[in-house]
Amino acid sequence: MRRSNGHARMYVSKAHVAATLFFVFAPFAFVLIFSKLAHIAAPILLVDIAISIIRLFFGYIIAALLGWGLAIAFYRGKRAIVALPIFDVLQSFPTFAALPLAIWLWGPSNTTVIIFLVLTIIWPIFFSVVSAMKLIKHEWEEAAQIMNLRGWNFFKLFLLPISIPSLVTGSIIGLGEGWEAIVATEIIVGMKSGLGNFFSSYSANTGVTTFGILGLLLLIFSVNKILWLPLLEKTHEKLAE
Repeated sequence: MRRSNGHARMYVSKAHVAATLFFVFAPFAFVLIFSKLAHIAAPILLVDIAISIIRLFFGYIIAALLGWGLAIAFYRGKRAIVALPIFDVLQSFPTFAALPLAIWLWGPSNTTVIIFLVLTIIWPIFFSVVSAMKLIKHEWEEAAQIMNLRGWNFFKLFLLPISIPSLVTGSIIGLGEGWEAIVATEIIVGMKSGLGNFFSSYSANTGVTTFGILGLLLLIFSVNKILWLPLLEKTHEKLAE
């Protein structure tokens, strides 16, 4: 309990508030300064960033739900013996090899980009949750049996608290790969908006490309620092309780 209160004090301290505000506004400040130096209209650059973030958001949500659901369904038992090797093979399949087929089916569309984001993000989430579920302590399972947890109560009081920390961990890894995948996919597909379009348009300008990469890294770092790392710490604290 003392530990929780300590964290509560930290999250209202002036230093933490200042650091949070810095990581919130740093990417925007970088974009404004960068747009001035590179003579690029800031609104256009912000729109490209926003479009890629929206695509990544939808890809992540679909991947998280599918990855977590499949992991819960196939983490043990006879189903796991059959399904896990298949999923392992699917994870190893080079996703971009299927990109020409996807473009033929859906064209240079948001559907194509989001599908490939799902295929990129889902596997770190799936295998992270599966690994965590396989490490469930035998005492916890016995406690669930003694408490006669079934159906919704088993899901709410047992599966959900145990799997959420690994879902967050898998999300951090998956989104790290997702940022790379969205730029590459948007470039290959030939999207007329998004970060891929930006990097493709200025590929001949080494300076602009370099600072664009630095800006993207700052954005990713800020999102992790503000959202994912505190969430990861919080979920592990809840599990420890």
